[in-house]
Amino acid sequence: MSNSPISHPARKIHLLPFAAAVAISIGMVFATFIAAGTWKDVRKRPDKNNIRITGSARKRIVSDLIQWSATIEAKAPDRTAAYIALKTGTEKAVAFLKAQGIKEAEIQTQSASVIEEFETIHEDKVLPGTNVAMRSDRRESKGFRATQVVFVSSTDVALIEKASRDITTLLEQGVAVTSRSPNYYYTELGELKLEMLAEAAKDARSRAENILSSAGKTDLGKLVYADMGIININPANSTETSSEGNNDTTSYEKDIITIVHAEYEVK
Repeated sequence: MSNSPISHPARKIHLLPFAAAVAISIGMVFATFIAAGTWKDVRKRPDKNNIRITGSARKRIVSDLIQWSATIEAKAPDRTAAYIALKTGTEKAVAFLKAQGIKEAEIQTQSASVIEEFETIHEDKVLPGTNVAMRSDRRESKGFRATQVVFVSSTDVALIEKASRDITTLLEQGVAVTSRSPNYYYTELGELKLEMLAEAAKDARSRAENILSSAGKTDLGKLVYADMGIININPANSTETSSEGNNDTTSYEKDIITIVHAEYEVK
């Protein structure tokens, strides 16, 4: 007698319901897994009926302090001449800033630096009586370079911004000046962080209440745990994040974003 499945049609007929049953069972297990994953933030601990949630808050702030610096440079064949030229250039830069309306108390001149610069000269010489060439190097002085930084710190942001752009007009007077990009700060940041953390906490509670409401749960219970997440201060409209938190100083307008993690009891 043949063992071919063709000779047993009844066996083939009963396999179909069995396969369907297996498929339904696998589907139910998979659906349960998805549901568990969906509610993993609601029930972090199986022994407690708690909900753990994350809240956030965002606010636009405008810098109220600006810090900026410019570097004055002078070159001369000897040290004294380089320093004298630097002193003259720095005095012109400070006079220019005062003429722009910047207060003397807001202007600081840092220590001057004078260094000697050298150039390496390569020389090839043929040894007498041979065809062998040897290279020797020697250092030759190119003179002295003197530099000094003029630093400005002010709450008049617009005035300093303008001065940082216009100071390069001193180049026309023979002053070698390089203007750096300003840095912007918000001086009330400490108090604002506390306010923003409170807003983030309110957002966390509101989210928890919405989740429980949509799930048909009862009222939200007391707060049992909370911690402060990362605080990011970004350029306006930026969504950049950092594991250590951002503290942007390149933009006049910024967004401060605070995060709070909270856990509540469920009644």
